[in-house]
Amino acid sequence: MLQNINISNFITEKGRRLSNISLTYEVFGKPLFEAPIVLVNHALTGNSNVCGEKGWWNGLIGENKCIDTTQYTVLSFNIPGNGYDGVEKHLYEDYTLFNARDIASIFLEGLERLNIKELFAAIGGSVGGGIAWELAALKPDLIRHLIPVATDWKSTDWLKANCLVQEQILLNSNNPVYDARLHAMLIYRSPESFKQKFNRTFNEDRNMFNVESWLLHHGEKLQKRFTLSAYKQLNHVLAHIDVTRGRGDFLEVAKTISSDIHLISVNSDMFFTAAEDTQTYSHLKQVKNNVTHGVINSVHGHDAFLIEFEQLSELLEDVF
Repeated sequence: MLQNINISNFITEKGRRLSNISLTYEVFGKPLFEAPIVLVNHALTGNSNVCGEKGWWNGLIGENKCIDTTQYTVLSFNIPGNGYDGVEKHLYEDYTLFNARDIASIFLEGLERLNIKELFAAIGGSVGGGIAWELAALKPDLIRHLIPVATDWKSTDWLKANCLVQEQILLNSNNPVYDARLHAMLIYRSPESFKQKFNRTFNEDRNMFNVESWLLHHGEKLQKRFTLSAYKQLNHVLAHIDVTRGRGDFLEVAKTISSDIHLISVNSDMFFTAAEDTQTYSHLKQVKNNVTHGVINSVHGHDAFLIEFEQLSELLEDVF
């Protein structure tokens, strides 16, 4: 069930004061304070519905699954403006309003309003993982297990470049959500994934190759459920992840975070690359002992964190 917290007089990093932010959330599994709490941060086109029949991460979260809802309380916030509450708010017409740290600050206020003082774990994939990094930097003693999946503590030049292309499509296309999704799927997957899935097969009914039919289907599917304003805003948040901004270098920030940190990469990820996580892991090991780095081996690129549930569960079984 979708629940709501009204946050008043929030000031963004840009200094804009918002009189009211509606922060919606869902709770799964055990009731709050009856079990360890796991915060799950959604990815760009995701939402707070993380498990159950239509849950976007139901291969990982649920009864007798890796994050077992009979043993844990699972909490998930919606990034304000993602449209999951079905309400278009004039506050978010400026899609550059929030960066990832703003979202983490809003989530932190939500946790405080719920009287949650500690989290057993905070896990997120892609932009959700970047927000988890920002949350840990804002409150270094909050999270026992920080689990960034297919993500990084920063938006790299490569990531920013792809987000810029997405932004230009969203601003200038006659069919923006549809067209942006077509481009996005090329960076969420990999050439080998396409080869394995399609192998140049042809769709006689549609008179096009199956890879083309599949891409057009994804464009249509997202267009039906995701608004242009939400896409522009979340893409902007994705391009603006940086736990070091105003705080010194990464090692200085990492030293303050008490969490056990479990990095999860995808070896074929062309969006948040495994090479960046390997470098992050190397840096973390200079100042922390409680850090691990697991790698999902998959042809499916960035989206493997939404596909390879068996591997992801194995990598996280020591935590949960």
